[in-house]
Amino acid sequence: MSGLFITLEGPEGAGKSTNRDYLARHLRDRGLDVLLTREPGGTPLAERIRELLLAPSDEKMHADTELLLVFAARAQHLAEVIRPALARGAVVLCDRFTDATYAYQGGGRGLDVERIATLERFVQEGLQPDLTLLFDLPVEVGLSRAAARGRLDRFEQEGQGFFEAVRQAYLDRAKADPQRYCLIDAAQPLPAVQQSLDGLVGQIVDRCRG
Repeated sequence: MSGLFITLEGPEGAGKSTNRDYLARHLRDRGLDVLLTREPGGTPLAERIRELLLAPSDEKMHADTELLLVFAARAQHLAEVIRPALARGAVVLCDRFTDATYAYQGGGRGLDVERIATLERFVQEGLQPDLTLLFDLPVEVGLSRAAARGRLDRFEQEGQGFFEAVRQAYLDRAKADPQRYCLIDAAQPLPAVQQSLDGLVGQIVDRCRG
């Protein structure tokens, strides 16, 4: 049985974590070894970098600093968690990965995508998700959901224009690579979203055992 790398992407309030857990339960019920992880984070060191990235601060973080911290955490995450899990044949369900970097640092911050691509090649050495679930919803809906969760992190405090750019970057990437992306309407009620995930379970099992 081969490992499978599945990422869940989308803007704030899209329900990635909830649906990642839902998908994991159903895959485990089918006998698969499933690893849940997230970015930035996934290891003790990478989680400390996550804290730096998300915590509001009086000192404005430079966009290049943000980008380098994201890839520093990713390098640790790949070495300690993702690559070993794939090598043993597990299904890795990761809440955000490099698509988020292109969306947030590329789309939101306006960084040159070639700079991101250079770091991607250096850190990932060709590793890409096998499948990316993109949970899409209108920005105002996502921000309202995020605000309802409580205190906002450094990214969630950005304005609507930032998140419109993030959303568009995600949609552009999905359009450019339809074989890898599965677009999911996250504005629907949760049962409807999860019904769409039910249809993916059999496909994922077949790919792992194929």
